[in-house]
Amino acid sequence: MLYQIKNGIVRYGADTIIENINFEIRNTEKIAVVGRNGCGKTTLFKLIAGMISLDNLDSDEDSGIYKAGKLSIGYLQQISFDDEETTVEEELLKVYDPLREMEKKLDQLCILMETNQSKEVMDKYSKTLEMYEKNGGYSYRCEIDTVVTKFGFDLSDLKRPIKSFSGGQRTKLAFAKLLLTKPDIMLLDEPTNHLDLPTIEWLEKYLKQYPKAIVIISHDRMFLDKLAEVTYEIEHRRISRYQGNYSAFVKQKRINWEKQQKDYIMQQKEIARLTEIYEKFKNHPTKVSMARSKLKQIEHMDIIEAPQKYDLKTFHANFVPRRESGQEVVKVKRLLIGYDKPLCEVSFELRKGQRLAIIGENGLGKSTLLKTLVGQQRALGGSFSFGFQVDYGYFDQQLAQKSYDRTVLEDFCDEFPDMPMSEVRNALGCFLFTQDNVNKKPSQLSGGEKVRLSLAKIMKKRPNLLILDEPTNHMDIIGKETLEDMIMNYSGTVLLVSHDRYFVQKIATSLLVFKEGEVKYYPYGYQEYEMKLSVKK
Repeated sequence: MLYQIKNGIVRYGADTIIENINFEIRNTEKIAVVGRNGCGKTTLFKLIAGMISLDNLDSDEDSGIYKAGKLSIGYLQQISFDDEETTVEEELLKVYDPLREMEKKLDQLCILMETNQSKEVMDKYSKTLEMYEKNGGYSYRCEIDTVVTKFGFDLSDLKRPIKSFSGGQRTKLAFAKLLLTKPDIMLLDEPTNHLDLPTIEWLEKYLKQYPKAIVIISHDRMFLDKLAEVTYEIEHRRISRYQGNYSAFVKQKRINWEKQQKDYIMQQKEIARLTEIYEKFKNHPTKVSMARSKLKQIEHMDIIEAPQKYDLKTFHANFVPRRESGQEVVKVKRLLIGYDKPLCEVSFELRKGQRLAIIGENGLGKSTLLKTLVGQQRALGGSFSFGFQVDYGYFDQQLAQKSYDRTVLEDFCDEFPDMPMSEVRNALGCFLFTQDNVNKKPSQLSGGEKVRLSLAKIMKKRPNLLILDEPTNHMDIIGKETLEDMIMNYSGTVLLVSHDRYFVQKIATSLLVFKEGEVKYYPYGYQEYEMKLSVKK
């Protein structure tokens, strides 16, 4: 056992965040932690990382945190850069300071051996060299290069100061540093956010082979399916352990709930039967003893509680397009997309009812293509056209996260000035903006709430073509499943960019793949694409 929380409880003021915490990390386990946004997943991570403490129990139960020796725990939020003037290379090399000290020692011993070849000096050199090799002395610079390039950086970026990178790039650099640090327990909070598919796939392989323990918070279901060996769920302020990956957890949770429900109903029937016998014979002199025995049977039962309902609260997004489009929805012919210079050339046709997913590496033009189609970016060559009666609704991942001065209610009313207030309230309520929530300002909205508001405005316009740029970012799993169901039941046409493979696999009927400067169209979904790709390999 590496790490254990026993009978823990965490409170913020008078509010209990999680209770009855029984959590274990064993050996090299790869553990997933799942649950709704705000359920306490990040609180659990902060507890493991030592950033917060357990509260005292109200009972005499044994509780506490137990660790095996001096564990190193790496948490991405804890990794920061002391001096952002330093270069990326200098910062990452700090991870290998012990090896670099050994290098200095080996150099010194080499110089010493030129004049002193005693057994003592030779033994010291031999032992130091053995330790240096054992700890990866000959491979650590290659390891730095690999991790940095896999996160989308060029080797020339190693010489740049950290301050010259954007906030998102600095987060990636911090993540790279965490991987290179190789802690005994690695805590990863949404590690696949903002990573493209090739990087996610590389990260999966890296973490699978990682020889120590990993705990992951993620809404990426395919990532969890491929990596997790154990799944903990936080729901209704309680934490439960399930053996297996995300899909195994979903199946086991359903089985457990159905069994508890069945056992609860059977026990309630038995209690009712025994109570009825007692009430019937309690006043019969010859039956009193028998009647009382029925009461005792009830008293000695281990009472089974009714299982709590799943926390499935989510938005409602079923809608019908205002009008039907023609069969040809979008036609793109040798379209050159980019800014100062072309990123790539794109050709495809989108037919009515089709769901086309755009996937591939970051920086190759996926979002630029969408911006070009909706007129936010000028085409550099080629042509595109929309078909008969095509009304599109465009979801922009960046615009959805921008702040504005209006409240949720004011922002929605600006979009639909002639809409009656009752209809406005109803539309917002479908996307979980109810009562005082509609008076929230941008600073009070979570990333997921901003996405819901943007989708609410799009759906209310009832377009027959949805153009979606990373719509599942900031959504929890229930939200993603809701959006999946909505799109699957949608009678219109869909063009979307996404790095969420599970989402793409369920939604897409065809693919547009951006890879190494070229764009290819595939008339089938993600699962078939993956199968054909693996055969080629």
